[in-house]
Amino acid sequence: MFDWIRRRVLYFMRVPHEPAPPFGAPGSIRVFRAGRNYYNLRLLRWAVAQVGALIGIGFSLAFFCWFKTEVDAAKALPRTPSASVTPIVPAAAPALASALASPSADVKPTPTTPARKVPQSKRDRSRGLEQVAARAPGWVIPVIEAFEIGGILLFLVQLPVTFAAVRLDFEMHWYIVTDRSLRIRTGLWRLQETTMSFANLQQVEVKQGPLQRLLGLADVHVQSAGGGGDHQPGQQGDSLHTGIFHSVNNANEIRDLILERLRQFRQAGLGDPDDHGHHPAEAVTAPADLTSGDAVAAARELLAEARALRQTVGRA
Repeated sequence: MFDWIRRRVLYFMRVPHEPAPPFGAPGSIRVFRAGRNYYNLRLLRWAVAQVGALIGIGFSLAFFCWFKTEVDAAKALPRTPSASVTPIVPAAAPALASALASPSADVKPTPTTPARKVPQSKRDRSRGLEQVAARAPGWVIPVIEAFEIGGILLFLVQLPVTFAAVRLDFEMHWYIVTDRSLRIRTGLWRLQETTMSFANLQQVEVKQGPLQRLLGLADVHVQSAGGGGDHQPGQQGDSLHTGIFHSVNNANEIRDLILERLRQFRQAGLGDPDDHGHHPAEAVTAPADLTSGDAVAAARELLAEARALRQTVGRA
């Protein structure tokens, strides 16, 4: 299933699955990928985001159920004008009152449980929500219900799409090193590909944050000539002269490989591969002494051969 999604997405985005190797000997190509723990970290972030969205949907459904219950209860109440109520006094009430007023009455007060005091702000808020629910028009409940159903369907649809995006973004991290240059390609929606020649490399360093250290990952920063300035982590592409092998689990191996091939490249005295075909023409060295006997004899021999060739062509 995921392979089918990958092929369709890459075809739609016009992105080749594998980048072409940079300039160099075919036998020297080394391909590196981002570490597996980097994918696990991205997957964990995706799962946390989905759980947060699910909790939000749960709170929304609970509030909708309460609101619907309040609206139904408000509509079920009879809408009759309130009549004046005459208090009914029992016949034994005067006698009881006189007995309570008499000092000789031995009446023990009954202990009462103190009522729980509800904050005024909470009572006002609850009363206000009940009034809103009671005055809500009839079309409010169907509209809210439609939004709730749409939100749930959207959440279910985005699950495989966002999961595939996380997986494809991880798979699109390509780091290729040859004996002459290196190429870094990252991104899916915003594709970025950087190629750097060993003729311009100046610095190779490994950087590792606390979380990367915990997961066994690190970044390899490759700096070329003219790429001065600090490069902030997580901002790939800010400098045209900086390449980052992001979140690899063999950073030291990559660093040592680049440094070794850079050393071999400089010892071989090879130039920039982009300069091939643009070298200035070599100056023609004239003979030191054109009047020497060897030079005169060679010139005469060449003249004789030219005359013989001319006669042969004329006869034909």
